[in-house]
Amino acid sequence: MCGIVGYCGNKQAAPILLEGLSKLEYRGYDSAGIAVRNGEDKVKIVKAKGRLMELANKTDDGKAMKGNCGIGHTRWATHGEPSENNAHPHHSDDFDVVGVHNGIIENYIEIKDKLLKKNYSFYSETDTEAVVKLIDYYYKKYKLGPVDAMAKTMVRVRGSYALAVMFKDYPGQIWVARKDSPMIIGVDAKASFVASDVPAILKYTRKVYYIGNMEMACLKDNEIHFFNIDGEEISKELTRVEWDAEAAEKGGYEHFMMKEIHEQPTAVKDTINAYIKDKEIDFEGVGIKDEELKTLSQIHISACGSAYHVGMVAQYVIEKLVRIPVRVELASEFRYRDPILSPDSLVIAISQSGETADTLAAVREAKGRGIKTMGIVNVVGSTIARESDHVMYTMAGPEIAVATTKAYSAQLVAIYLLAVKLAYVKGTIDKKRMEELIGELKALPAKIERSLEDKERLQWFTAKFSNVHDVFFIGRGIDYAISLEGSLKMKEISYVHSGAYAAGELKHGTISLVEDGTLIIGVLTQQDLYEKTVSNMVEVKSRGAYLCGITGSGNYEIEDTVDFTVYIPKTEPIFEASLAVIPLQLMGYYMSVARGLDVDKPRNLAKSVTVE
Repeated sequence: MCGIVGYCGNKQAAPILLEGLSKLEYRGYDSAGIAVRNGEDKVKIVKAKGRLMELANKTDDGKAMKGNCGIGHTRWATHGEPSENNAHPHHSDDFDVVGVHNGIIENYIEIKDKLLKKNYSFYSETDTEAVVKLIDYYYKKYKLGPVDAMAKTMVRVRGSYALAVMFKDYPGQIWVARKDSPMIIGVDAKASFVASDVPAILKYTRKVYYIGNMEMACLKDNEIHFFNIDGEEISKELTRVEWDAEAAEKGGYEHFMMKEIHEQPTAVKDTINAYIKDKEIDFEGVGIKDEELKTLSQIHISACGSAYHVGMVAQYVIEKLVRIPVRVELASEFRYRDPILSPDSLVIAISQSGETADTLAAVREAKGRGIKTMGIVNVVGSTIARESDHVMYTMAGPEIAVATTKAYSAQLVAIYLLAVKLAYVKGTIDKKRMEELIGELKALPAKIERSLEDKERLQWFTAKFSNVHDVFFIGRGIDYAISLEGSLKMKEISYVHSGAYAAGELKHGTISLVEDGTLIIGVLTQQDLYEKTVSNMVEVKSRGAYLCGITGSGNYEIEDTVDFTVYIPKTEPIFEASLAVIPLQLMGYYMSVARGLDVDKPRNLAKSVTVE
């Protein structure tokens, strides 16, 4: 949600800011703005509602704004409607302090009331304007400089924030602060950068610092200084980002989502290869020992959105292989229901960005109770990765489209690897069975490639239903978990109302919605549940539904029941989710394209949800 870019160097800042913001469009936004200081001259601020192109047009692609130090922002509205007035950057009454902010300031009304009594005026409805003016208030009242003003502000506000601020008295410098919202700082020989995410600065540098919670930094053109909340200077370790810059480009595809769908075989293969050594699963890099795995009596999985659906698959897979209970919980509910956590349990947090606010809160809740935690994340150095006791990285690379595809698939295989490792360590499978399962895992990338070969048929089928109002996905067991993800893909990018149901529940209410022409997509990959799901599909067909069936190759008799069939390669039943999800992703994609929608940036959604 929202994007921040900042630059200090010897080049014109505005074009760099605009380019950086364009790399963050996937995060979701409704307005944008940039601020540039030209030496000690008054700051110039330009904002625009809508797409970044509007801002680029107003600034002649940034060339009209002179100055070598600036900050930029793409806003996803939380406080106040999308408008130029509410867009960032925001400024103090005299423009001495200018800032941008990601996150939510929970006590901004209280702060605003205080500042109104101090003769400050307000022009927007945002919480960001209040925090920028609070920095200005402390800066002018105590006259101790930016570090003191920022630190006093951090103590005073409640909520989450990544702040980037410029002071008139400190030209050529950007001051930043962070609490619970993502922020990275990049550096090269002649410039410094700050951004919400790696793609914004990857063109210019791979050398980055990860600023910690409740820490500050000062960026100059050739140096960076870090400070703790007490204002004491601290040291930071420089990290090199290994992402391929070209991976963040479309590479000839019309949309990032389609590119990322096709990158799934590689993402899955790379994730598998990262943890399989000499025909065994090696978790040395995860930091969890076999002795620790042996003692586990139950697992809690906390996640949001598609990552939650990965957790649903994990529940079936781990319980079947390991025979210990697994509870899957929406991260937004986990800490509020006072969960019962036994000392020998493990809380697994799944998040592509490693910054998802609710999932991070679940990690902190578990750690506060003394429970071991494991993060399954895609971004090295992200907050969940740093704060979890153990971390398992997925090797999906940068994912730009808001609707996740390859990160979901990489998370699935991470779960499979954990399940197989745990089963072997606890003795519920022997070495021969473990090697069989590892062999099936290694075969998945090629089978995903084969699943992608059916895309032309899926495009034809989906276009036929582009005007549909309702779609229902049904399945049993793991197929139900897959259906949840298929339904989410359909609704989030095509805006078609869809729902996923355990097939056996149809008779308990949902079947009343079925009428002539209702599209029902059945997932039937689990052979032991196949006949029961077919029976449910017959029930809805008799009420006029149009049926699509997704099943393993060889189940050709299904064509006697359904109207359109998608066959996927056979694999180990507990791994079928990795193959069945491919046609569901393609259906969601083609439905969005057929309806003329913005596939990569669906309305009202953000790639990384960093606020509650």
